[in-house]
Amino acid sequence: MTDPLLWRLAYDVAEAHQPDETDRCRNLLCAGQQAPCEALRNAERAMELARGAGAVESRWPASRAQSAAPAPPQRRSSADREAA
Repeated sequence: MTDPLLWRLAYDVAEAHQPDETDRCRNLLCAGQQAPCEALRNAERAMELARGAGAVESRWPASRAQSAAPAPPQRRSSADREAA
């Protein structure tokens, strides 16, 4: 992971913007927008970029959204931290 702080922030945003049972964003700031909302798409893109991914394509189809939880952060060992 190249930027754990960005990843964690993006993870928190993604968690807050998960779709509800009716496929609408449950976050009050989105006012019931169809999922995935823009905030969720941007958060997932930021998570990929924080992992060091180059060009990131959206995993959400333009016409229909799918519910998905972001992957949890990976723990780094002390040897990994010292090497970085």
